[in-house]
Amino acid sequence: MELAKRRGFIWPSFEIYGGVGGFYDFGPLGTILKNKIIQKWREFYVIGEGFFEIDSPSVMPEEVLKASGHVDHFVDAMVECKKCGTAFRTADLAREQTGKDIEGMSKEEMEQFIGKNRVRCPDCGGELGKIFDFNAMFRTTIGPGSKRVAYLRPETAQGIFIDFKRLQRYARGKLPFGVVQIGKGYRNEISPRQGVIRLREFTMAEAEVFFDPEDPHHPKFSNCADEKIRLWRAEDEVEGREKLTEVTAEQAVKKKFVCNELMAYYLVLTKKFLCELGIPENAIRFREQTPGQRAHYSSETWDAEVDTARFGWVEVTGLAYRTDYDLSRHAEFSKEDLTIFRADKKRKVLCHVIEPSYGIDRPLYCMLEHAYTTDGKRKYLRLKKELAPIEVGVFPHLNRDGMPEKALEVHRSLKSKGFMSEYDDAGSIGRRYARADEIGIPYCVTIDHQTLKDGTATIRDRDTAAQVRVALAELPSILRSLICGEVQLGEVGEPVKK
Repeated sequence: MELAKRRGFIWPSFEIYGGVGGFYDFGPLGTILKNKIIQKWREFYVIGEGFFEIDSPSVMPEEVLKASGHVDHFVDAMVECKKCGTAFRTADLAREQTGKDIEGMSKEEMEQFIGKNRVRCPDCGGELGKIFDFNAMFRTTIGPGSKRVAYLRPETAQGIFIDFKRLQRYARGKLPFGVVQIGKGYRNEISPRQGVIRLREFTMAEAEVFFDPEDPHHPKFSNCADEKIRLWRAEDEVEGREKLTEVTAEQAVKKKFVCNELMAYYLVLTKKFLCELGIPENAIRFREQTPGQRAHYSSETWDAEVDTARFGWVEVTGLAYRTDYDLSRHAEFSKEDLTIFRADKKRKVLCHVIEPSYGIDRPLYCMLEHAYTTDGKRKYLRLKKELAPIEVGVFPHLNRDGMPEKALEVHRSLKSKGFMSEYDDAGSIGRRYARADEIGIPYCVTIDHQTLKDGTATIRDRDTAAQVRVALAELPSILRSLICGEVQLGEVGEPVKK
């Protein structure tokens, strides 16, 4: 986090006014990285899966969220200190002080747990009061002086369900079909105490997969049937066993560990996406939520979790089987027919839904932590090369003899060809390499005396510090191939002896 703040990935919001918990800004590098994660997600779900993307408002009328159940059920158990009056999210406080997860317990069970384990206010050590419910949505009104109540959306999903009639016509009645939305979500967290892991405003990428409940198959399931996934099943969690069950997607369906083929398919796709971000497969698991932990709309939920050094296992994706809860509720409240006619089956269907729901901010933190590498005195971010915010650094070897002018010419040329390029001529060449490594720049191009003689330059690899010499005319195509992983450094030029 020190590196992230210092080099422009993540900053506390409203910092000059003392900051506000649960809000973070993404700096210049963080914004580029975040956008690259979003684009990678689109490659998986919009391009790869062929899902439709929509963009709906962040402000939602109360009747929408009344129908969805969020007005009545989107609550957290809250407790206040009797001595200083500070409020806390009960489950977070219990986890911090005991290491136990009490999410899903009744308020009475939570109070017994807090008393038995002597959980106290972390600020003043005071005794905690009674536990009560707190609705975590931000409330507002629409229009000046208006009495029409609204909320900032707690999820992007409801915009998709509201548009279902138009979307199913756009899909021409084909099932299954998927719709995605990427945007801001808002949750008025009681006491966010985990930095970027628990935010009040965050970016979500959600997919809603609509299907016939009598036909819960995925047309590409055979492609992933043999992929292994690591499951922490709810029955083991309830019994206090942190036991992982490793099975193939096909075995998970046959043994009824997961509800259906579609759920198994999207568990595998989630694992593949996280691995594409550079998160090691052995740091990924899927935890099944217990009945008390599940949201009001879900009959089965799996959380994709990533192991981190700072926060332990962090949930980065939730995969929920929402059944027909949302469509049936909106049909009831709006009096609209939200069924779909299946011509091939000659019957109407009220679709069920599988929802892969991703945060973007949490995976970004997990990426940075897993990319952070210490090698002797070297400290660098070993980011996936195509995801690095800055793709290439261009340096003059010395600040004289026409080298800076030539380096700037190369830098501008690369930018004109679409590269995220950074020019740096401050300090020694070694210090410039170190600065580039620290923010994960995969390749550095150095302009030296030989460049001015024969039109060649060196390319240095971030991970190995190896260098090769290539012709400037071939530089853009070589860099593109290196960043995409089509070739290795040793294949593109003459090695430079250190």
